[in-house]
Amino acid sequence: MTGLGAVFRPQLPPERLRAVARAADEAGLEELWLWEDCFLEGGISAAAAALAWTERVRIGVGLLPVPLRNVAVTAMETATLHRMFPGRAIVGVGHGVQAWMGQVGARAESPLTLLREHLLALRTLLSGERLTTSGRYVRLDDVGLDWPPPAPVPVFAGATGPRSLRLSGEAADGTVLTASTTVDGVRRARRLIDEGRESAGRTADPHEVVVYLLATSGPDAGARLRAEQAGEGLEPAPDLGVAGDAGTVAKAVRRLAEAGADTVILQPTGDEPDPEGFVRFVAEEVRPLVP
Repeated sequence: MTGLGAVFRPQLPPERLRAVARAADEAGLEELWLWEDCFLEGGISAAAAALAWTERVRIGVGLLPVPLRNVAVTAMETATLHRMFPGRAIVGVGHGVQAWMGQVGARAESPLTLLREHLLALRTLLSGERLTTSGRYVRLDDVGLDWPPPAPVPVFAGATGPRSLRLSGEAADGTVLTASTTVDGVRRARRLIDEGRESAGRTADPHEVVVYLLATSGPDAGARLRAEQAGEGLEPAPDLGVAGDAGTVAKAVRRLAEAGADTVILQPTGDEPDPEGFVRFVAEEVRPLVP
């Protein structure tokens, strides 16, 4: 079955999260994803609050920018979420927007090397092992978690370019693709991820691909979609974003699933007038139309 979820956009103030998370939980939404975009809202703090306010919805963080975080802190916070809310937290890491990383003095000379070292160390620590390593960016001296997760925790990576996608296949347990990914882009990403999995001897391991899909509904849906894409510098394309009723949105989700997406997360526009209504729309109207 194709997984389905929605995004809580950080353009909303943090105090709006409680109502949106509860609406998602009550409507039966499977996953609600949060972003740690600079300089809006903290990913782990928002995820912890959303998990505490709800009972069943899974909360994803996509993504934590690795230049901002010591890997031991990422591991500690991730493990804490999984021990308090077993099976309900999803954590992804990524390069971060390089301009933002430069603003805070954290821009890495080799983002790919940093992400590789962070992923390998994070997965090791979350498995309960102790780790000593001296890499270009990640340096740990006999570090282990006193409270590791009680069960294996998948670690996701955000990726767009070919090298990052191959790296995700090698070193992560899942990949998060942005809303600028077309149907053909999902197919290409799957191939590159699988190349990475094969090179690392991980073809037997599951690897979930999560894709964001910009989606709008309502009488002004098309105009809002075009305005959002223009603001992001995206050229309109037939399968890049979707505007329309539940049936139209569900068809777009199915196309991404057929191309290789395991989970599709519907991303509202930044000016979505009814965030609570959006998560209910996804759970109650789109979900029944997606096998």
